[in-house]
Amino acid sequence: MKPGESLVLTRDCQATQIPSGVPHPVSAGTQVRLSQALGGSYTVITEQGYLIRIDSKDADALGLTSEAAEAAVPEEFSEKLVWDKLKTVYDPEIPVNVVELGLIYECQVAPMEEGNQIDIRMTMTAPGCGMADVLKSDIEQKLKALPTVKAVNVQVVLDPPWHPGRMSEGARLQLGLDLDGSPFPLYSQP
Repeated sequence: MKPGESLVLTRDCQATQIPSGVPHPVSAGTQVRLSQALGGSYTVITEQGYLIRIDSKDADALGLTSEAAEAAVPEEFSEKLVWDKLKTVYDPEIPVNVVELGLIYECQVAPMEEGNQIDIRMTMTAPGCGMADVLKSDIEQKLKALPTVKAVNVQVVLDPPWHPGRMSEGARLQLGLDLDGSPFPLYSQP
């Protein structure tokens, strides 16, 4: 499966329209073009030009095997394990995970009775992005699956506002941005 590949839905499923976050039902027989398949979710473009996200639980509707059967999680809990799991959550429009994109402002792990609590402060690339609840839910679901995690609290904040300078160097290079976040020039200036 490669970006640009055409797929036909084999059954009805619920998707999420990007960037509004509005539920978008998709019927069996609908033809879509794959935009990205990262972190267990699928971003596709409909024939009408809508960009929608299909969850891993509905991968079979695309004729795909869910990526949810990720590598086995080690039994020992650590903060590194939390950060590694956060790196499996991807922005549905940008093929970069939320950590490298600079959306995670704070991650605190605190021991509690019989387990651990994880508190996350994150932002979005745009203040009105409707995908906040979708990404928040992805983070909660993936972190709650870690060993000894008893509680996960994800707070979406808008202050300080996100800017491209928050991205890792690798993410900026992957997206064709200069190290300061501006696009690479397409030609040299005379």
